[in-house]
Amino acid sequence: MEVRAPGSSDRSAPSDRVDPPSAERDGSNGARSRADVRKRRLELLGAILDGAPDPVVAIDCRGRVQYTNPACAKLLGAASAEVIGRHVSELLQHHEPDRDAQSDVLRGHVEIRLASGDTRWISYSANRVALPDGTDAGAVAFLRDETERRRDDLRLSRQAEELEQTIRSLAHDLRSPLVSVLGFSRLLREDFGTALGERGAHFLDRIASAGRSMENLIRDLLDFARIGHEGTQRTLVDPREVLQQLRSEYKPRLEQQCVTLQLPESPPLVLCDRTRLYQLFSNLVGNALDHMGEAPEGRITVEVHESPDRHELVVTDNGRGVPAEQRERIFEMFHSVQRPGGRKGTGIGLAIVRKIAERYGGRAWVDDTPGGGAAFHVLLPR
Repeated sequence: MEVRAPGSSDRSAPSDRVDPPSAERDGSNGARSRADVRKRRLELLGAILDGAPDPVVAIDCRGRVQYTNPACAKLLGAASAEVIGRHVSELLQHHEPDRDAQSDVLRGHVEIRLASGDTRWISYSANRVALPDGTDAGAVAFLRDETERRRDDLRLSRQAEELEQTIRSLAHDLRSPLVSVLGFSRLLREDFGTALGERGAHFLDRIASAGRSMENLIRDLLDFARIGHEGTQRTLVDPREVLQQLRSEYKPRLEQQCVTLQLPESPPLVLCDRTRLYQLFSNLVGNALDHMGEAPEGRITVEVHESPDRHELVVTDNGRGVPAEQRERIFEMFHSVQRPGGRKGTGIGLAIVRKIAERYGGRAWVDDTPGGGAAFHVLLPR
């Protein structure tokens, strides 16, 4: 069989060879060339990923492992050869996908069962891979071992639960003797008020005042402990109903301190449990009244803002403001900035505000206002 050079021609020479059409030969060579290019690219990519410090795994469109780098093999406690070809479901015990992930990037957490029988909690970020014609070719995932952090979170969560259970038990146990103290002090005033005289009446007033403060503290402690442990579900709540109720409840104090409470005329509906929304506004308005001091034309303004991904509650006053060094500490339990002329609170109200915000995945903070005073913000994701 004669092999002719490209471009040569000898029509007189006999031949028993049937050559394929030119397009078919070119197509075959082109396919081999593209395959070689893809192979070299994969080899280069593999060499890069082999040296990556983070675990990397490639999965085909059927869910089977096609590649793991050495860091991933170390994380899994198995050689790459033992993992490649297995379906990912064989490795997983639990999967928590990120519901907010974009369509082209998958994020979440998985619990992986190791060859040793141990389990590890892994976070992942996976990018889908598609061929030039749009065909799904699987995904490449970057992994991170979150096992220790997960254990720390669980331990802290258990400790917080134990602390809150202790708070609930103490609050309930303190209520009974407090009721007795307030009840007997009232009877003492009614039956022996004249015999006690002015000084004795003053002492009874002090007992009653301290008892009411203790009662408020117990109530706030119970409110704080209940947050996150009740089966409440967020719904769209009209803030006007809550704010009108607050205006009525705070009317005596507003008039006594000569403070105007300005409410929004047509606020958007807020995605929140109604009781929690009441607690947010009540504690923020009450905190402003406690600490704004004597301001000429005192004013507290409530605003509700809405955006596609969040609601923001803002309570602003034109009082004395909050010192910069205190703006984080005032959200801690039992911490309160005491100033001359200020009303002493329980020191739990702003801790309740922050805890509610964080339970909903949001946050709470305080800023200065341009004209003086303080602006408290609560962000509630939608």
